[in-house]
Amino acid sequence: MDDQLSIERGCCKKSAGTCSKLEVYDWLNDVVNKSGEDDIIEVRFKNTRKDYYRNVNNLKLKAGDLVAVEANPGHDIGIVSLTGALVKHQMKKHKVTLINGDIRIVYRKAKTVDIDKWREAMALEHNTMIEARKIAANLKLNMKIGDVEYQGDRTKAIFYYIADERVDFRQLIRVLADTFRIRIEMKQIGARQEAGRIGGIGPCGRELCCATWIGNFVSVTTNAARYQEISLNPQKLAGQCGKLKCCLNFEVDAYIDAQKDFPPSNVPLDTEEGRYYFQKSDIFSRILYYGMNGNKGLPPVAVSVERAKEVIRLNKRGKKVEKLSDGVIDNGIKKTKGFEDVIVEESLTRFDEPKPRHRKKKRYSKNKSSRQPKKKS
Repeated sequence: MDDQLSIERGCCKKSAGTCSKLEVYDWLNDVVNKSGEDDIIEVRFKNTRKDYYRNVNNLKLKAGDLVAVEANPGHDIGIVSLTGALVKHQMKKHKVTLINGDIRIVYRKAKTVDIDKWREAMALEHNTMIEARKIAANLKLNMKIGDVEYQGDRTKAIFYYIADERVDFRQLIRVLADTFRIRIEMKQIGARQEAGRIGGIGPCGRELCCATWIGNFVSVTTNAARYQEISLNPQKLAGQCGKLKCCLNFEVDAYIDAQKDFPPSNVPLDTEEGRYYFQKSDIFSRILYYGMNGNKGLPPVAVSVERAKEVIRLNKRGKKVEKLSDGVIDNGIKKTKGFEDVIVEESLTRFDEPKPRHRKKKRYSKNKSSRQPKKKS
């Protein structure tokens, strides 16, 4: 099989596993399921498409086997990606396709004839996609056909497309069916699904999460960036799909929990020196920074959360504190009482400074007179 087709179907075996997208690590492979309800297997197809089938014939299947499964109509060829007790947990996360309310079944292990026909169908996918794009452009449809996936028996093809608005593609389906002589299924995907289908490397240096492990996409809003006090720069917050990065939701719960007892940021602090306004905060260190509007040259004052709440309580009673800082925090560094650094000279950068060069001193003998030649009389 060609390299590109192998990557799209996840057939390229390597020492570190496979290059298949949305691969699942079976951490229950050594656990014996005594209930016997492990007859359902997970089968993956092109890119990130997966589905679940019932092994009614009790075939001995393992991850990586090619199987012929039930489709509507005909049959399809897929790769077994997961077996055992973990399949039940995966079914809760992914959508299962049903026919008349029942899970579809596995027919058999793929034969040589099935695999040859499957390869012929895969070889037609790229040219079909290019031709379908030309047909859509001639019909002046505001849509982009991103990929085509043929069924294993070459009787049906799925056309994945992206569109910002609602598209009437009834005429397109008729033209495609007459051109390619197959059954047509149009499937609309979003920008995040398109990025997961294509794959790539993110700004963190790792593979895109949507192409490796994310199966269900949760909406991401700018509130997640505000809670984490990230600069609202669209160029940095947007991923390769053009939408907000999914990783903005990963740590937002921890930030929300850490800020539960923080004082409101829109309340100024009144002192005898003047009025201080909130500027920024170090959330997990629980340090708040306040500054005076008039004194722009002065650095902001670092205050602990407890001190800021105490000053607000005193201001409500009509009292003003003498100084905003309580001495516990200085320039954003908490001072620990009763501790003193006794090894001040042991700096971490002491080895980075170049050592001064010393001239080599000439060695002279103590008895210089003995070394001088004697004068002749």
